[in-house]
Amino acid sequence: MRFFIGGRGSDMGGEGVGIGVVTAGEADSPLASGALAHRGDAVEALSPTWLTRHPSAPVVYAALEGEQRVAAFRRTGEATLEPIGSVEAGEAVCHVAVAPDGSRLVASCWGDGRVVHVPLARDGRLGEPALAPAARDPYRPADPVSSVPGDDAADPVAAGEDPADIAARLLRQASGEDEPSLPDWSGAVDLGALVSGGGDPSRIAAMLAGTDDGSDPAAELRALLGGRTGPFDDPAVRGLLAARAGTAPDAPDPSEPRPSRAHAALFLPDGRIATTDLGYDLVRFWRVGPRGLVPDHEVVLPFGSGPRHMVLHPSGFLHVVTELSCEVFVLAQGPDGRWSLRAGAQTGAAEGDAAAELAASRDGRYLYAGLRGSDTISVLRVGGDGDRLERVALAESGIVKPRHHVLVRDTLLVAGQGSDEIVSLPVDERTGFPGRVRQRLAYPAPTCLLPVA
Repeated sequence: MRFFIGGRGSDMGGEGVGIGVVTAGEADSPLASGALAHRGDAVEALSPTWLTRHPSAPVVYAALEGEQRVAAFRRTGEATLEPIGSVEAGEAVCHVAVAPDGSRLVASCWGDGRVVHVPLARDGRLGEPALAPAARDPYRPADPVSSVPGDDAADPVAAGEDPADIAARLLRQASGEDEPSLPDWSGAVDLGALVSGGGDPSRIAAMLAGTDDGSDPAAELRALLGGRTGPFDDPAVRGLLAARAGTAPDAPDPSEPRPSRAHAALFLPDGRIATTDLGYDLVRFWRVGPRGLVPDHEVVLPFGSGPRHMVLHPSGFLHVVTELSCEVFVLAQGPDGRWSLRAGAQTGAAEGDAAAELAASRDGRYLYAGLRGSDTISVLRVGGDGDRLERVALAESGIVKPRHHVLVRDTLLVAGQGSDEIVSLPVDERTGFPGRVRQRLAYPAPTCLLPVA
């Protein structure tokens, strides 16, 4: 199989000179288990760190991260490309996604948070870019409102208050209890149970983060708990409460400004588009309007999780890997078309890890998350209809800083940005487990692997 390879060039401290060509075994084979070979460069370009292709036209698109542009290249042969134009995107543009019908692309910019819509001509040429509306940090407190004496709701979180007491106090406000009742975690309800009962985790997260829209959060929590006063217990919620109260070690302060960091886009079957904002812990959903992207709604993930990349399961669930917390979350679409958080799973990351790419097996039964730091690949089994995740393996990637990986049938190819190499690992399609490195190839600062016919 043939691959186009993106990587960092001299403008970003790398030694790459453009989009490279690598083969795994026979170039025209649908398999990728054979020997890896570098076949030269298809075209010169400065730091094409992300690559994707047009669904029908012979065109490849690159995020030129250092130049802050998206470029288009026409294929002139099996392993050659020629530039056919570029457009401005934004600071540290790091991802490009193309619509299944080839009508448009969406670029995501890590440096300034921009989400950019670019219409495409029939031949794949780039049109005029349009900026989408900027994101707002859902955890940043709204403008303060003057307090009313005796109104407990006017001061939702007291400095240094214990996280468990926050949830308990919210519930006391609804029940009218005078004395605090310590939470009994043994009988608590987890976040998954709340979702099953109709709760929207994004809404819960927003309430507990102090960014409520004016409704009664205590009443909503009480209703979700079926009238009980015991709070629910979930690691994500406990972490959120701890961060909000300032009781967690080195907890970030949600009141401090954070940068927006758009990181990826995914076109959905209904024509809408999902994008991640790693800096604001958001998955944003968009409709396409006459002048670009129109906000539809958004899902708030736990504070500090950092959503990065997404994979759509065949059943319709959306799987999202988070760079900072190294988790994989499941988002589900409701009857009204709105998405919400359904479940999540840990990847088994070591302290200090940062998650990178998320890839799925052909049948959707397994997910593969790259972990930079421990330099491992976490394997998660997908259960139910795609709404349940379970970590089943943690494999050595065989390289340093696994920035990107692709699964081609029974072979996992991994780009080692930190060790200047590409490796392939065999995968047992029955169990999903990767084996030890089978093939290894020296390659300067690879960041993206694009299979091409």
